[in-house]
Amino acid sequence: MWRWAVVAPASVALGWLFSFWQVPAAWILAAIIASGAMALGTGRELDVHVGVYRFGRGVIGMLAGLPLVGIPLATLGGLLVPGLLVAVVTLGIGIAGGLLLARREAEIAPETGILSMLAGGASILPVVAKELGADYRFVALAQYLRLLAVSISLPLVTAFFHHPGGQFVEAQGAQPWLLVVVIAAIAFFGEDLGRLVRLPVPSVLGPLLITVALGLALPQWSFLPPEPFRIAAFLAIGWLCGGALSVPALRVFARQLPATVTFIVVVIAACAATAFPLAWWLDITYFEAYLATSPGALETVLALSSEGGAGPAVVAIQLIRLLTLLVIAGYLPRLLRR
Repeated sequence: MWRWAVVAPASVALGWLFSFWQVPAAWILAAIIASGAMALGTGRELDVHVGVYRFGRGVIGMLAGLPLVGIPLATLGGLLVPGLLVAVVTLGIGIAGGLLLARREAEIAPETGILSMLAGGASILPVVAKELGADYRFVALAQYLRLLAVSISLPLVTAFFHHPGGQFVEAQGAQPWLLVVVIAAIAFFGEDLGRLVRLPVPSVLGPLLITVALGLALPQWSFLPPEPFRIAAFLAIGWLCGGALSVPALRVFARQLPATVTFIVVVIAACAATAFPLAWWLDITYFEAYLATSPGALETVLALSSEGGAGPAVVAIQLIRLLTLLVIAGYLPRLLRR
C-alpha cells in the first residue's frame, strides 16, 4: 500500500503537468513513468486491482466506439471499401514487421511482435496483449514510442497542406447526471456481454458495441465518459504497463529499439504514400487523406481534422481501420496457428 500511496499522487501530478504541456497520451505516459519507476526501484511488480483495470479497459472500449455514433451509416458504408484497403496496407506492414521482429529476437513471441508493430489503437493494444497472453510491457513501450512520433510529426507535416476549410463538428448531445451511472455500468459490465456473445477481446469490444448501439438508439444522450472516468482509465492502463516493467524487459526493448524506430519511419512513409490514391479516389484534399491514413494518434487526428475543416472521411476511415485491427488482434493466436 505504501507504494500506491506514492505512485497514485505522483501519476496525477505528472499527468496534470504533461497535459499542461500538451504531451500526447499525457495521463498514460505519466502512469507508466510513476509505476515503472516504483517497480524498477523496488524490484517488484506493482499489481493493479482487477476492478480498477476492468473499469479502465471498459472506458477505453467506450471511447473507441463513440466516434462511430456521430457518423451516418450511409456515409460509413460508402467509405467501407477504401477504409478496408487502407487497413489492409497498414495492418499488413505491421504484421510483416512483427513477424520479422519475432524472428530476430527469440524472447519475443509472434503475438508480441505483431501487436507491438500494429499501427493504431495504442491505448487498446496493451489491453489486447494482456488478454492474449503476449508481453504487454513490450507492446506498450513500442506503441507509445510510435504514438509519440506520430503525434509530434502530424501538426508539423499537415501545416504545409491545403486545408479544406469546412466546418465539420462532431455531434454532442446533452448528458443527464443519471447517465453517469449507466456509463459506469457499461464500462464495468460490458465485458460480460462480450463474453456471452463470444466476441474477440470482449473486454474492449463488449463496451464498444454497447456504446454504439445505445448512441444510435438514443442520439439525444451523450455516452461520453466524464473526464474523471477517462483519466482513471488512462491511469489504469499506464499502471498496468509500467507496474510490470523489469530490467530484463527493458533490455529486450533496448536491443530492438533500432528495428522499432525503423518500422515507425516505414509505416509513416507507407501511410503517406497511401494517402495519394485515397485523395484521388474519394475526391478529398491530401490533408484529409493524410489524416485518414495516419498510423494512430487518433486524438491528434480528430483535433487537426476539426480545426482544418476536414470531412467525415477522416474519422470514418480511421474507425474502420481500428475495428479491423481489433478483430484481427482478437483472432491473432488462431490466425498464427493456421
